[in-house]
Amino acid sequence: MSGRIFQGVIVQMREATDRLVGVVDPDGTVVASTDLSIVGQTTQPPVPPDAPDGVARISGRTYKSLAPTGRGLDYAVFVEGEDEQARTVCWLASVAAQEAKLRYEESNDSTAFIKNILLDNVLPGDIYVRSREFGFIADTPRAVLLLRQTENPALDVMESVREVFPDTQRDFVVSMSASDTVVVATLKAKGNGGNAAEDEDDDDDRQDELQELSSMLARRLRVAGAPPFVIGVGSAAKSLRQLADKYKEAQVSIEVGKVFDTERAIILYENLGIGRLIYQLPKRLCEMFLSEVFKKNPIEALDAETLYTINKFFENNLNVSETSRRLFVHRNTLVYRLEKIKKLTGLDLRELDHAIVFKVALMVTKYLSSQGKGGFSI
Repeated sequence: MSGRIFQGVIVQMREATDRLVGVVDPDGTVVASTDLSIVGQTTQPPVPPDAPDGVARISGRTYKSLAPTGRGLDYAVFVEGEDEQARTVCWLASVAAQEAKLRYEESNDSTAFIKNILLDNVLPGDIYVRSREFGFIADTPRAVLLLRQTENPALDVMESVREVFPDTQRDFVVSMSASDTVVVATLKAKGNGGNAAEDEDDDDDRQDELQELSSMLARRLRVAGAPPFVIGVGSAAKSLRQLADKYKEAQVSIEVGKVFDTERAIILYENLGIGRLIYQLPKRLCEMFLSEVFKKNPIEALDAETLYTINKFFENNLNVSETSRRLFVHRNTLVYRLEKIKKLTGLDLRELDHAIVFKVALMVTKYLSSQGKGGFSI
């Protein structure tokens, strides 16, 4: 890192104080100073990692490390004097120097660049300019996988993730928070078929590739003994400009999965189906829909056994014979239960239109329950 990134900040300190102010690198060499004649000189070694608050008073100067306490040697700001005023000036100078250091790292760190794209903090036009500087191919397909730890979020899983995606020139592993880690993985390039049939085949292949990547990651995490997690996968991005949208899709995948698909550890955005639509509806509209569907009796009028029967009926594609076999009941018993449901709700589940409405109503009920709109569970 060049000392020039600090020199502009340090020069401005002349307006605030008449004291000598400067910056030393981890080897103790002065890289920036209000007195340009000492730049390049080797002076006091860096602040010890265990120094309280990263501050040390040595040989008539006050030093403040730019590294967090206990994180090892780093650049440090120094100010002439060991009094309290020197300490105050040193703290202020270190804040400004740290900000300059972060800006430099972000502008020269490809992972930070990708993170800013995910957070939609980069202008579309700048994405192509900066990607050329980093040597990225902007318009190539990429996947966005969001790994969220649902327990023990402080546990570091970065090493396990990088074992699955070791190519740092093609794939990026980005820490978004204590619980969230994002993988931006380069996908296989596919030719443009030029017709609908070939494009549909490409879409199917892409879905398989996304599933394969996320499955590889999930297997590695389980082998490493990672805490419980869920992986949300956005649809494939065709260029860097789409990464922010795909990151949002991955987030939606996890949120919708928490409601409608709690048993899956991998949830693809394009497989969310009608659950994605329900999740985007206003809660008031959902409540109105339920009141219109269940005019005769509210859904709460159905007991646990009846709901279990309904779910099995849907699982077996509305097939009476197969459902009765799976429930270990006589066919007539199941028909009786279906008639009972029809009498209570006005919906005959043996008719496709009624079954669709009922299925959607069950999902809406589950969604409202997850949002704290009533405690009825299905």
